[in-house]
Amino acid sequence: MKKYIYIVMLSGVLLSLGACKKYLNTEHYFKEDRLSLDKVFSNKNYSHQWLADVYTHLRGANAEVASKGLTPFNFISDDMFYGDRSNTYKTFKNGEYNEEAEQGTWGACYEGIRDASIFIHNIDRNQEMSKSEVADTKAQARFLRAYYYWLLLRKYGPIPLLPDEGEDYTKEYKEIARPRSSYDECVEFITAEFALAAKDLPVSNSNRDKGRASRGAALAARAKVYLFAASPLFNGNTAFAGLVDNEGNKLIPQEYKNEKWAKAAAAARDVINMNVYRLFTAPFKAADQGPGQPKTIVPPHHPKYSNENFPQGWKNIDPFESYRQLFNGAISYSDNPELIFSRVTEQSTEGIDQMVLHQMPFSMKGWNTHGITQKQADAYYMNDGSNISTFPRRQGYTTDATSHLPLPANVSLQYAEREPRFYASVAYNGSIWENTSALRPDDRHIQIFYYRDHPNGKQASSPDFYIRTGLGIKKYYNPIDSYMEGGFIVPKVEPAMRYADILLIYAEAMNELNGTYMVASYTGEPISVGRDIAEMSKYLSEVRVRAGLPDFGNEVYGNQELLRKAIKRERQVELFAEGQRYFDLRRWKDAPVEEASPVLGCNMNMTESQRDLFNTPVPIPSMPTIFVDKMYLWPISHGELRKNRKLTQNPGWTTFN
Repeated sequence: MKKYIYIVMLSGVLLSLGACKKYLNTEHYFKEDRLSLDKVFSNKNYSHQWLADVYTHLRGANAEVASKGLTPFNFISDDMFYGDRSNTYKTFKNGEYNEEAEQGTWGACYEGIRDASIFIHNIDRNQEMSKSEVADTKAQARFLRAYYYWLLLRKYGPIPLLPDEGEDYTKEYKEIARPRSSYDECVEFITAEFALAAKDLPVSNSNRDKGRASRGAALAARAKVYLFAASPLFNGNTAFAGLVDNEGNKLIPQEYKNEKWAKAAAAARDVINMNVYRLFTAPFKAADQGPGQPKTIVPPHHPKYSNENFPQGWKNIDPFESYRQLFNGAISYSDNPELIFSRVTEQSTEGIDQMVLHQMPFSMKGWNTHGITQKQADAYYMNDGSNISTFPRRQGYTTDATSHLPLPANVSLQYAEREPRFYASVAYNGSIWENTSALRPDDRHIQIFYYRDHPNGKQASSPDFYIRTGLGIKKYYNPIDSYMEGGFIVPKVEPAMRYADILLIYAEAMNELNGTYMVASYTGEPISVGRDIAEMSKYLSEVRVRAGLPDFGNEVYGNQELLRKAIKRERQVELFAEGQRYFDLRRWKDAPVEEASPVLGCNMNMTESQRDLFNTPVPIPSMPTIFVDKMYLWPISHGELRKNRKLTQNPGWTTFN
């Protein structure tokens, strides 16, 4: 850890989370190079600028959803991948993390923790702010401090908890060295801080403050922390008995406790009980509404859902647009009732717009390098809720653009009649890229194929710039988006936390309960939770029906194991490309199987004349698959281990001599 420095240094610019989330030059606020804490926290403007600076550590490596330069974990699980950046993908997949270079999270989080603690312990002296303003800003700082601890805990496992008031920067490193706290101690502290922050945070923020913490953000993050604590990786995991502190104390609880799932369920219920959030839905469209806005494709008739409005049915919604518009910039943060927390669009050169650039076809001035695995494509259901047939796969091709909507002609029928989330997420071979903002008509509505004899297929002249599996990504892409002449990219909002995740957390936690528990809400009121089939169905069905799919049947809800598998698959599909899968597979302890399985995809060596062979999945030899136990947690850098001699390294990673 760096020493605490109880001054604010001028850096030229600090992040303002106010109007339009732009950078704000602060030179007109500060008249000196250094300001004492007394001066900073007695002045309202200076105090707000300090808090704004605490928020800046949410960016960079601490993003939830961004391109691989910031969030490589978004691309190195079993669902999606990237093909550029030399051999970095192979390096990550082989577990060869750079133990020195991959430390952006560690340093940024502890800087944020330090600055948040200073704010918490000094803002009460500000006489220019009202009591309510002091309470609100202190709660924001408390949320941020807890959130930074959570990001560390999720990535590295148990971490050192600093004194609440901060460290004395005048002491030597050896005097302020701190061991790792146990996992349960970290969870107890973080969740308590989120609960405390929630009591003083606003239920919702004004448009200009949408990027700031709210009560819902604190409660949603709290539910996430409890979910991980209840999961197999951290709940009675004897395989982690070797993860110890500097005195040999075990850091991961060795005894399984079912009641931890009750805490997760109750925490998710706290968010639901706010009655603030709901799943976003787009209205039913009886006719096309312009280029890239087709009429609603009605799901197959279902006696329970076809004639009821949402959430009881899909009669009045467009399931495809309801999912697609969540991510492609069609709706703003302010108009999205599902979004609980976001860094908005503040990610500079590695934001979601860069994900879109790397997803776009090479022939349309994109990088053509982000794709999905065959496993992920097959995880999406058929439009009636059944599974795709893989043995054998459906044969044949579309002959026109109307018989198998929304497929155009000459597309494999294995992509026909799939659920709407598939079409909103997957750039299958032969899909249409609308690019409606392109200046030239010839640059719009182009059908893209990945055959070897096509420009976007495997080319000897550009060995890095092709989709390795022949299955690209459409999530985050807007029909307006184009890099062609005259084109532009619609700004996208980062979906850091959304309500659908809370509903899935609630159902997952309830499904694991073996009894009924009384758990305190964040306000201290008792909440009773147990494995309630009607309750699980009520909220899981919302996610399913929004996607135009029927709810699971009684045979699934009545079987804990079957429902567990169904929820895992629902998370894989619903939360695709949102930074969740990597951590989910680890907390479930499923990664050794799922991430070690061969990556399958289309046979990229085949030409269009060999399209049957192209569409027959084969292993992709250029995409390594391996999982070793050390990949459960990220390594702590040698630099940090040298500075803090009470730190211990995560299992399997090297330490310094």
